[in-house]
Amino acid sequence: MKTQITQEQSLALTFAASWNRLEKRLDSALGAIRGISLAEYRLLRALSDAPNNWASRVDLAQTVGLTPSGVTRALRPMEKLGYVTTAKSKRDARLALASLTRPGQELVNDASGVVNDMMKTILERARKTPPQVEEMIELLEEFGR
Repeated sequence: MKTQITQEQSLALTFAASWNRLEKRLDSALGAIRGISLAEYRLLRALSDAPNNWASRVDLAQTVGLTPSGVTRALRPMEKLGYVTTAKSKRDARLALASLTRPGQELVNDASGVVNDMMKTILERARKTPPQVEEMIELLEEFGR
């Protein structure tokens, strides 16, 4: 027997399905053009936005929604590729800090262009105007609080 879906349930399910499709499209575009995933882009972007491009793994985890150990696993290959460096804090040896290298910043800049282009295409197809996009951003920020 089917239960009736509420507007709130429909919103949640539609939001999740939309995010899933968007994530796949961005993942595909970033992977094909820059060789990184959306999750890696989000980490690199968070480092780029951090003060002096340095952040603790705990701070990165909070920013991108991973666990600190998940951040450690995600940063390891990027460190081997020269996009990120890590160092122990001078004040607290238990604290590991990650920093974006110059090639890492170049990658973030290039990948940001890919994300911009993909989102412009998506918005053009959806026929959304800039004021509506601003409202969408505000609404999504409210959802996240």
